[in-house]
Order: sequence, then structure tokens, then C-alpha cells
Amino acid sequence: MSDADRLHELLGLPAVDFQRGSKGEDRPSAGAAAWRISVDPYASDDANVTWEDAFNAFLEAVDPSGVEALIIGQWGETYEQTSAYPIGLVVAAAGRLTSLRAVFVGDLTAEEAEISWIEQSDVTTLLTAFPDLTHLGVRGGTDVLFPPVKHASLRGLTMESGGLPAEALRGVLDSELPALERLDLWLGVSAYGGDAVLPDLAPLLAGSRFPRLRHLGLRNSELQNEIAAAIGSAPVVAQLRSLDLSNGTLGDEGAAALLDGQPLTHLTSLDLHHHFLTEAMERRVLEALEPHGVSVDLSGRCEPWNGLGPEGRYTAVAE
Repeated sequence: MSDADRLHELLGLPAVDFQRGSKGEDRPSAGAAAWRISVDPYASDDANVTWEDAFNAFLEAVDPSGVEALIIGQWGETYEQTSAYPIGLVVAAAGRLTSLRAVFVGDLTAEEAEISWIEQSDVTTLLTAFPDLTHLGVRGGTDVLFPPVKHASLRGLTMESGGLPAEALRGVLDSELPALERLDLWLGVSAYGGDAVLPDLAPLLAGSRFPRLRHLGLRNSELQNEIAAAIGSAPVVAQLRSLDLSNGTLGDEGAAALLDGQPLTHLTSLDLHHHFLTEAMERRVLEALEPHGVSVDLSGRCEPWNGLGPEGRYTAVAE
């Protein structure tokens, strides 16, 4: 699937759209699916149905105590109404969703809403309401809030955006998440609110913030070369098993700085897809890492576009 396509799975469970009015025998059991709740304000069947209506129907039709993964899809006019609306309803049902381990907020495709049109909110209310949550995903950076939080169970955090606000990034990095193993951040571009700068990443790159971190994604950034250079000497790299620097503006200069830094041969995978490397640099990367068993993704070589700044490079996801 593309990098901002609809989820196919969550928590290892297949994504299943909840269909109002379907018979019980036609549905999987509560814990056998990642349940997606969506309403389309432009569809005739959904025109007078609110997300609250759909969610309440779900709670009545599927045993909420057995639900492990929940996907919040389109909740109406998502560029007018923030995610506080569906999140508030899920939080209010916390006493019934006693097995919930994973939530993804904003599973919308570009046809439903461009990623930077999705109005987010304070997503940490889910962490407060569900102390046993192990995975949280968010799509959309507009007005997303992530005040520093303490959470003992969270193992995976994904924040997809065309522009991640620096305040939200700093909130993530100031949080106490001792169990965190996977962190995937789409930093985006300044034109769509991605105002973080390299020093904002310093607590993360130092390696002491999340001691159990094994996968790090710093992706979809117009600062991809600077990030790659910083990764070359970042202490956090030693604890990683996989590294994802894809979807950004990475060029030969960034890749060279990455290779000239600390060894990366302990990694199992390095993802650089959607890049601006020359063929010669691609070969250098592969020759440096593949003989050591590192799986390298160099798919999606891009050509610069005229009119996009001095280099013409672009991220995979912006608007």
C-alpha cells in the first residue's frame, strides 16, 4: 500500500470495516479483527448517521470487552470537526473496552481528506484512559497535541503527518515511555506545519530517552539530509535493529554522511525508499551494508522538480 493509504492491519489483526445492520454470523469475533469505524458524510447511506451513531451500534453488536484494536476512520467533515469528537467517545467507553490494546486515529485516504486537512487534537487522552494500550497511531498533524505523558505499557507510537508541529514532537520526546520499542515520526515540511528543527531531535538521538527502542523512523522530512548526518553520530543508533529514513529529500550528501558515520552493520533493515540518490551512491550504500546482512530498501528513486527550491526535492507526503 502507499505510505498514507488505508490501514490493512493493526496489532497484527486484519482491518475490518464495521457494517451497521450486518448479522452476527457475518462478522468475525470481537478479538479477531482491528475494527474500523467510519462514516462518510457524502454517502447516501451515511448522510444522517453520525460517528457516535456508528460507534454506539458497534458497541452493541460486537462484544466491546473482547475488542483489542480499534481504527478511527472518517468521523464526518474531518477538516471542520477535530478528532476530539471520536476520541472523546472512545474514552467514555473505556470501562467497556477493557481489552483494547491498539488505537489508530485518522485512517483516511487522500480522497477523503488530504493528510494536512485532518484536524487532530490531544491524542494523549487515549493513553490516560487506557493504561494498558500498547500501540497508538495518528494520521494528520494539524492541531495535533501531545503534551508530555507517563505511560508504562506503550510499545509502538506512529505519528503520520505532512507537517508535525515542533511542540507535539517535543511532547513525545519529553514523555516517559519506558516500554517504547517502535517510534515512527513523519516530520513533514514547514509549509504544512512541520516547524521542528534538528536540535528538537537531540533528546531522542542521545539514546537515553527510550531505553527499549529498537525501531526508529524519522521520515518524510525536508531535513532528511541533516537528519541522516546526525544519525551518523547519534548514540541511539547502537540500540536500534531497524532504521527508516524514507519518504524525504535524502540525497547523496545525506547518504554519504550516514555511511561515513558510525557502523550500521548491526541493523537488520535500513529503509531509504523515496530518495534522490544517484545510481553510484545507491551502489555504495548496498556494497557497504548488504554483505553484512542488512536489508536495504532503495526503491522509488525520484527526480527533482523544477520550481521546488534550489534542489527541486520533495517529500512523499505533504498536503
